[in-house]
Amino acid sequence: MKIKELTQYLEEIAPLSFQESYDNAGLIVGNPDEEIQRALISLDCTEDIVDEAIEKRCDIIISHHPIVFKGLKKFNGKNYVERVVIKAIQNNIALYAIHTNLDNIFGGVSSKLAEKLGLESHAVLQPKRGLLKKLAVYVPRTHVEAVRESLFAAGAGGIGNYDECSYNSVGYGTFRAQAGADPAIGEVGIQERVEETKIEVIYPALKERFILLAMYQSHPYEEVAHDIIALENPHFTVGSGAIGNLREPMSGTDFLAYLKQKLNLHVIRHTRLPDKPIERVAVCGGAGGFLLNEAKRSGADVFISADYKYHEFFDAEDEIVVADIGHFESEQFTQELLLEIIQKKFANFAVLLTEIETNPIKYYS
Repeated sequence: MKIKELTQYLEEIAPLSFQESYDNAGLIVGNPDEEIQRALISLDCTEDIVDEAIEKRCDIIISHHPIVFKGLKKFNGKNYVERVVIKAIQNNIALYAIHTNLDNIFGGVSSKLAEKLGLESHAVLQPKRGLLKKLAVYVPRTHVEAVRESLFAAGAGGIGNYDECSYNSVGYGTFRAQAGADPAIGEVGIQERVEETKIEVIYPALKERFILLAMYQSHPYEEVAHDIIALENPHFTVGSGAIGNLREPMSGTDFLAYLKQKLNLHVIRHTRLPDKPIERVAVCGGAGGFLLNEAKRSGADVFISADYKYHEFFDAEDEIVVADIGHFESEQFTQELLLEIIQKKFANFAVLLTEIETNPIKYYS
């Protein structure tokens, strides 16, 4: 298949618009129209990973972390970033990154971590705002069902675990067609009064183009009266981190042992353990310190993440246990997640997991 067939599917799962402003997710090296036969999945894209892709005859490397974050002005091979890009181009290997856009979806990196810990009823820890809109459209009675169904089919009307959600109110509309108009109802120059239903639906802003197109195509009027309202409602399936409950409460020491065993950890840096049992757990793959206050507000007993600095541990203030498990360790299951995502859609496409551990941090014991 072509690169764009794979990347378009990945971006349906984790849209590029969900990535953070500092990020560089997407196709970094390669022509979207190039044919590919085999993909290599890794957490990082290093020189060793490119060599592995060459050896295994992979046409594309799909990594979590982008090899390029900032603009490159020269390609002299003076650092590993330039060398990776040069070697990939020389060997016709595409580089694709799926980073904070995969972090920011329910079912993404943090969800995978929650799954590995057996957290029940887990949800997004900090849902994003400003991603939802409301459409209100006024439809004559004869076309209400057709318009409503077209909006649902285009992706409108989803609220949490429910779809085909709408609010419908009945009234009447007035209009008078001017010269040059071609009214579906009534005549030019005469005011018409028509019984109409106001259909209101919530939708993700990124689907707006398709939803409006469906509205225009199914609506009988030449000029469709409608309102679009930006919402501050949280989008509960898009955002940072995850939170859920353990199947059974554990003491602090038992939980740390459980955490170490479940995630195959070398070491855990943590704050003071509480006297009470640990039951509610918040997690964030990667550097998640910005979520600490949200974890506290959500009633978590422990917050698991990475990249904590010394003074940041004091922010726990004995209200919550902070457990720093390491950046690589907190994201190690992302490779497995990407394999599952791709194989679900392309069962016959060859997808390989890297055999190289790219963690630059080593532990001496």
